[in-house]
Amino acid sequence: MLPWSFVADTLILTHGAGSNRNAPLLVAVDRALSAGGLSVARVNLSYREERPAGPPRPGDAARDRAGLRELVVKARGAGAGRVFLGGHSYGGRQASMLAAEEPGLVDGLLLLSYPLHPPRKPAELRTAHFANLRTPALFVSGSRDPFGSPEELESALKLIPAPVTLVVIDRAGHELKSAGVVERIAAAFLQRFAAFL
Repeated sequence: MLPWSFVADTLILTHGAGSNRNAPLLVAVDRALSAGGLSVARVNLSYREERPAGPPRPGDAARDRAGLRELVVKARGAGAGRVFLGGHSYGGRQASMLAAEEPGLVDGLLLLSYPLHPPRKPAELRTAHFANLRTPALFVSGSRDPFGSPEELESALKLIPAPVTLVVIDRAGHELKSAGVVERIAAAFLQRFAAFL
């Protein structure tokens, strides 16, 4: 039995590397979107369920995606309306990779601080799956994010054949700590998710 109930439209939201489902950004986004009428399930990725601390290991990604897929299937089976998938950094990357692997699995993506490349390594792009991504997506990124500048993201998003929107948070870094950021995320998502079909 899952520790939450799925009602109406549901967002399954997960964390970045080294974090967990109770990261302050996720908690705040959960509260804001729940107040807007969305059912939000903050979840730990499989690697975090196995280890309480530390980043994911190279072999964890496939299991993390399998765990997310299982949650999507459970949400649909529990009577959720549309199901959205999202996450911060690593969690968002895994969500987008799963959506690229299984088009139609989810109705939309919320990708917070997508890690386009490792800091100071702009040639190591994490975009191999973008050409197969057919799921509408909302990307939210800080203007000072070392994992990808707004200009780099705008260029990379042209590889995605689905409708995508990029919201840039001025003066914010990878953790998206900025005044009003949660309100902007919630407003952008709630304004756009009705069009994700």
